[in-house]
Amino acid sequence: MNHNFVHLEYPLTHPGVERAEKVVHNFQRLSDTFSPTRTLAMMLLAAVVAAFIVVADQMIDTWAEGHLLAAWVALWALVFAAVGLFAGFSKTLVAQLKSGLDAWAVKAAQRRSDERLWSIAQADARLMSDLQVAMSRSDEEVLLGESSTQSRVARLLRQRQYYI
Repeated sequence: MNHNFVHLEYPLTHPGVERAEKVVHNFQRLSDTFSPTRTLAMMLLAAVVAAFIVVADQMIDTWAEGHLLAAWVALWALVFAAVGLFAGFSKTLVAQLKSGLDAWAVKAAQRRSDERLWSIAQADARLMSDLQVAMSRSDEEVLLGESSTQSRVARLLRQRQYYI
């Protein structure tokens, strides 16, 4: 008679670790669905709807008390119609605005970087000569038609480096 009192079926992972991994996975999935463009579009839509509500409320205030229920129904119908009407437009408007601001920020950063490099180059002769060589090299590439061999040979001859 052979009875084993040893049980070898132990779990390979800790249940607490599995729960923590699920929580981290859920947060990652939540952050993947977050879209700044969509959030900005919703905020813009809320601002437009709020403006419509203010205008409709001003109109309703001038009406008599007997028509208050009908006025509120008309107000909320206007609100829902505005949300449905401007949802697509506000999303495309925000996407265009975001891409335009991103391009403007890149251009501004590049301009500031160029200005900073130029001010440093005016004080450093080595950097100024490197910039002049780079500018003349780009001029040659434009003139020679982007041929790497021709531009390399022209650069070597101009710099009086006759070894290849």
